[in-house]
Amino acid sequence: MRRRRSLASQLLAWQLVVVTLLLGAVGALTVVQTGSNFRSNEERRMLSVAETVAANSLVQEEMGNWRLLSAPAETARSLSGASYVLILDENRLVIASPDPAQIGSTLDTRATALEGRSWTGTIGDSIEAHVPVFDPTSRQVNGMVIAGAEEPGIFAGALEQPVDVLRYLAIALIIGVTGSLLLARRVKNQTLGLEPHEITALVENREALLHGIREGVVGLDGQNRITLVNDHASDLLALPEDAVGRSVEELELNDRLRDVLTGRATGVDQLVLRQGVVLTLNRMPIDGAGAVVTLRDRTELLALQHELDASQHATDTLRAQAHEFANRLHTIAGLISLKEYDEVTNYIHQISSAQDQWRTEVGESIGDPAVAALLIAKASLAAERGTALRLGPDSVLGRVDEALSADLVMVLGNLVDNALDALSSLNTNGAGKWIEVGVMQLDDEVQVVVRDSGPGVAPELAEEVFRHGFTTKAASHGERGIGLALIRRACLRRGGSVSVSGSVFTARLPW
Repeated sequence: MRRRRSLASQLLAWQLVVVTLLLGAVGALTVVQTGSNFRSNEERRMLSVAETVAANSLVQEEMGNWRLLSAPAETARSLSGASYVLILDENRLVIASPDPAQIGSTLDTRATALEGRSWTGTIGDSIEAHVPVFDPTSRQVNGMVIAGAEEPGIFAGALEQPVDVLRYLAIALIIGVTGSLLLARRVKNQTLGLEPHEITALVENREALLHGIREGVVGLDGQNRITLVNDHASDLLALPEDAVGRSVEELELNDRLRDVLTGRATGVDQLVLRQGVVLTLNRMPIDGAGAVVTLRDRTELLALQHELDASQHATDTLRAQAHEFANRLHTIAGLISLKEYDEVTNYIHQISSAQDQWRTEVGESIGDPAVAALLIAKASLAAERGTALRLGPDSVLGRVDEALSADLVMVLGNLVDNALDALSSLNTNGAGKWIEVGVMQLDDEVQVVVRDSGPGVAPELAEEVFRHGFTTKAASHGERGIGLALIRRACLRRGGSVSVSGSVFTARLPW
């Protein structure tokens, strides 16, 4: 099996390749530039040598005498360091040359100098300068001088320059290798020693985990911008497709949800309503990196909890009735023991009349069986807590459809329970505590009004108790769980509303 190379070694290898290629390109450019500079300098130097010889009066006057011209040509070659200095007449016949065998031969060269124009350039492996020789009397061209120097190899010119190019290239290579090693070590530390295939596997596993779990996960950065969101969270929060990268404040979320996501609302298992769904959110801050928020759908669990609460309320009502019945039996037994038979009769008639009066009052005003049964049951529970429950004088309700009946039971039950909780916290020894329930059926809606003898909700908290229906911080009136938020949701779902003014709660439920 082929062994995987570590990330550090791969980075080092690639960095070395890049550095080597870069240094090679720099070195090649340096050599080319150095060669170009060398040729330019040599051309100027050869031109100067040739001009010096061509300006020599002896050369100009004795162009045909090769014995006299060899000396100035050789002297110029020796002093300048040129490879050769040639003197040719107007017929290109070599008159002076460092090679005796070349004297007397005809040289096939450029005719520019014989036309009176100097020329510099490369011929073969030599850098040459051609300069015309003018007759001092007629000023006609009677010959030419060629000064040449052999062109060194491609690296020889660079090595002959004042700056040691190879030395600097070696220093640059050492710096590049050292930098590559340090970079490889830094990358390895930042990736916690994980190799590329391990990082890829982690990302794939993270994606599978995020989109496979049945809990919503939302990642936020330090500026409360969404960095990741799985499918379940996107569905539960009804987020747009372009939510990733956007700030929480830019999205169409309610204030409660924004407070939990941004951390303004702290605590575990924060409850939030989002488009009719009850969600439980937990936010875990990450130092310097934002936070991760997990959320679960508690709608089904909450429905079961309401069913359990309904059963508990029924049990409490039966217990209250049993307790009340036991007290009455004890009273009757005591009166019989005292042989107060007329008082027994009066007491029984009084009890029967009171119960019949409440049932009759509810039955005459409330035509819906579920709502009527709720009010009758709540009366016994209120009586046990030392609170009088009474029906508003304008109350009237006929039989309604099953959906509206269920909403009315939920709204009335939560409002009465909230009122009982508020009154139970008052230290009045049971004196003067009452709750009045009004149910009015209008042309297009049912209006529910519940008032009590408690202090009520402060005006500045009138909206807060419904917006943040999951805490009891704001309202001294006492919210039970998410009761008030559920009431508001039921009213808004029907196009109605719910409000509070002091100790009076008013709910409107359109047909």
